[in-house]
Amino acid sequence: MAREAKLEKVRNIGIMAHIDAGKTTTTERILYYTGVSHRIGEVDEGTTQMDWMIQEQERGITITSAATTCFWRDTQINIIDTPGHVDFTVEVERSLRVLDGAVAVFCAVGGVQPQSETVWRQADRYNVPRIAFVNKMDRLGADFERTLQMMRDRLHANPVAVQLPWFDGDEFAGVIDLISQKLCVYDEESLGSKIETLDIPRDMQDEAKVRRDWLIEAVADFDDEMMARYLENRETITDGQIKRALHKATTGMKVVPVLCGAAFRNIGVQPLIDAVVDYLPSPLEVPAVEGLDENGVKTVRKAGENEPTAALAFKIQSDPFVGQLTYIRVYSGSIRSGESIYNSTRKVRERISRIMRMHANKREEVREIVAGDIGAAVGLRATFTGDTLCLEKKPVVLESMDFPVPVISIAIEPKTKADQEKLVQSLAKLSLEDPSFKVKIDEDTAQTLISGMGELHLEIIVDRLTREFRVNANVGKPMVSYKETILDSATAEHEHNRTVAGHGQYGWVKIKVEPAGQGKGFIFENHVGYEKLPKEFAAAVEMGIRESMENGVLAGYPVMDLKASMTDARYHEVDSTEIGYKICASLAFKDACEKADPTLLEPIMATEIETPDEFAGAVIRDFNSRRGKIEKTESRKGCQVINGTMPLAEGFGYATGLRSLSQGRATYTMQFSHYAPLPRNLKDQLVSRFRGIDTGYEAKATRI
Repeated sequence: MAREAKLEKVRNIGIMAHIDAGKTTTTERILYYTGVSHRIGEVDEGTTQMDWMIQEQERGITITSAATTCFWRDTQINIIDTPGHVDFTVEVERSLRVLDGAVAVFCAVGGVQPQSETVWRQADRYNVPRIAFVNKMDRLGADFERTLQMMRDRLHANPVAVQLPWFDGDEFAGVIDLISQKLCVYDEESLGSKIETLDIPRDMQDEAKVRRDWLIEAVADFDDEMMARYLENRETITDGQIKRALHKATTGMKVVPVLCGAAFRNIGVQPLIDAVVDYLPSPLEVPAVEGLDENGVKTVRKAGENEPTAALAFKIQSDPFVGQLTYIRVYSGSIRSGESIYNSTRKVRERISRIMRMHANKREEVREIVAGDIGAAVGLRATFTGDTLCLEKKPVVLESMDFPVPVISIAIEPKTKADQEKLVQSLAKLSLEDPSFKVKIDEDTAQTLISGMGELHLEIIVDRLTREFRVNANVGKPMVSYKETILDSATAEHEHNRTVAGHGQYGWVKIKVEPAGQGKGFIFENHVGYEKLPKEFAAAVEMGIRESMENGVLAGYPVMDLKASMTDARYHEVDSTEIGYKICASLAFKDACEKADPTLLEPIMATEIETPDEFAGAVIRDFNSRRGKIEKTESRKGCQVINGTMPLAEGFGYATGLRSLSQGRATYTMQFSHYAPLPRNLKDQLVSRFRGIDTGYEAKATRI
């Protein structure tokens, strides 16, 4: 019972938002007011604790998610500050996978921006309850009500305001708490530490009363006791009853409490920390984590120290002092330093030498981490992102994580022979840390290709190679990661019959290929049956096809969204071998694809551009010239917001072009949306170029 009582006082939360909404600034204030830090770090000055990487401090952006722990009202709050830039969305993905709640920070001027939508959908996928903080209320153009409406329209959320902004003239000066019906004003000299609680100004009293009634109505829909009191006499409803009902509705993902403030000016942060404690769930209030036991049967692990241990490794980080750090969320049981743990994903036993509680890049060594805790372990050599750690006697495999496919590549080569080995080792460490970063050797050119989620992503990787790992390398121009698919269906057969070292190698299969549909990936079906072709040979057929998909028939790009069916096969009692079926399946698959109208697919990026009205015409014309498609435009106080899609190949260098068109005043965001067929003329030119035919076409995104 003691442990359960402690678990009730734990909150595992993430801070998530669009880039520049103020996540890190808000987190720095939380650390200051909870006593973790004794001075407020500023993003613009490069003094933040959570953005500890040199690249983060120089650029003023968050690149890697950082974990820390603080205490407020006897509650332990484990915080993960996540990046806002779309290139690092994998950091948000794996953080949300292990969190119980989240704070979504919105810019009061920009409202719900593209990356806000992305992280919101990620939180929806993992069923993470949220509260919202409308930041930057002090900026010109800030609009609290508009942000609430955008949450309804774009996020399909049910936002419920628990505060109202208060303006002294035109200046944002405090917040009105709708539950306590008080005005909170923050003292500038004490950096917001001193809060003066006043009566609500007369001109705001009526609105505050109406909004409080709306708040009670919203939560009463999900609480029978509150509804009964509301219908009987709403005046008898206490502040504590509203908070309890709001907590129930929030943890049940029925409503999103919305607060407001200006973190940079130290206004409204303490009520946000109160809201984390009051409305977001403890590990005991979220559904028990599910997994599969050794027999593949679904099982659950409840939060509690006395339950069998189950934990998820959600991040790998290379540390120059302790080696490889493995970030772990413990769902049940406990993990102690010096003990062995079983990796059920890879079926290996690991030994934990040390356990750390992290504060950004600083470490505090602890003896154990228990259910509900987030920590980092040293000594796990065979554990990777998404692996499950548990007891060997009671194994369980928790659901792993899916990561986005890289859409952009560059070629990289060492400057000297001495750099060759360092480059290989450094790239291996970086790909271990970041599942969205891939390394591949091009079979045709023998070049090392590194792939990521965008130009900034690869720019940071190269910067880290140079500074952190001290590798001197030459880097090529960015290239698009094209894919291949088929538009028609076709069938092909192939026989492999060889004698190698006196032993026969035999295989014969007939393969049918057809489009699987956008986003369906690869589907394999066996229509032959194991009575005609033994199971191990059928598996070899599928493996041969999968390996062939890595290099398509048109230009050597990976194949996607395809269904392959084995419709017939022959089996030889003596000479049939797995390698024989792999080879014949691979060749039959390629023959069938060549007949099935193969085509190239290019990554399409969802784009949002914000430009002053006077430059909108030129920006739209330029966008259209880049094969962009405008979906909608929206007017916002002296500017136009243009939403549409643009091929990634046309987006290289777009930042420079947009700045020159708008005198540096327009901004844009771009994130991967989907793959679409490349126009036939560009496809033919790229294929010809790949096959060594000079077309005179300089593609912005071809292989180097």
